[in-house]
Amino acid sequence: MTFPQRPTSRRTVLTAFAAAATAGAPVLGQLAAAAPAAAATAVGPVEPEEYLTNTALYKDPKLVEGTSYGRRWRRHAWTDSKLSEKADYPRTAILALHGGGIEIGTSELALGIAGYDPGNIAPLDKPLSLPTYDYFLFEGLLSTGNKALHVTSRNCDDHIALSLAGSHLNVLSLHGCQYDQLGMPEPLIWPPSNDPRLAVVGGLNAEFRAALVYEIGKAGFPVVDAFDPTYVARLANFNGSHVTNPCNLTMLGKGAQIEMTTELRQSLFGNYSTRGDRATSWKESNGQFEAFRDACRRAIATVEAGQPIL
Repeated sequence: MTFPQRPTSRRTVLTAFAAAATAGAPVLGQLAAAAPAAAATAVGPVEPEEYLTNTALYKDPKLVEGTSYGRRWRRHAWTDSKLSEKADYPRTAILALHGGGIEIGTSELALGIAGYDPGNIAPLDKPLSLPTYDYFLFEGLLSTGNKALHVTSRNCDDHIALSLAGSHLNVLSLHGCQYDQLGMPEPLIWPPSNDPRLAVVGGLNAEFRAALVYEIGKAGFPVVDAFDPTYVARLANFNGSHVTNPCNLTMLGKGAQIEMTTELRQSLFGNYSTRGDRATSWKESNGQFEAFRDACRRAIATVEAGQPIL
């Protein structure tokens, strides 16, 4: 059953609970009465509600993995077979929970930060950059309407994504947004004044946030810390602070995420139009993709340097 077919939406349920609390009426009775009497009373087109969890999305018989959506991930093999030596271990994972056609450009950037060519990850033994990082991508594959595949990060229950987060000290999760969603001051505060590119760095790991803000800014991109007192009230919905957000479900209970405006993500590709175009044209961005990718990798290296092998 798709979400527009639901007799009672989550918003309706919450409204009924609020009304019951105010009036003292039985909640179950109000919930029963809360269902719309007929679809004909709706005004305007009905927008599909996002899936409450990944599990709900995966159970929808109208969606087929590999056609409607896809998942790609890699956990690198690490071995310590010597009693006398101390081996390294993977400390950071990269997530794109809304990749593909949902928040466009995040899949390709996640692969780049992880050390791989976004257009050709088949030769996994020959990454573009070292070190490599574990990664997880959830990608919308629909020709249109991929926004309907969005699951709010704090409700992500994909077992692979959560297991990766829980087995690493750090997670960097990549997201896309629109500038006008952020409620930032007008006119645009970035030089030049007509540049709506912006990276908003969130998550509960303050050290990781600081490293990302420093490196991304140094690379020439407009960037703010979502917890900066100047912007904290405006960016409350984009700060990645929820404790069940996978970026914070690390071994340390904290991590980082980056919300990138559409204009910023577009600037990282020569052609932003399709999956195929993005997979190849990241090399045609006048160095912007590489600059952003490498800034994130430097920030990861900074954070990991303070996490010695015990």
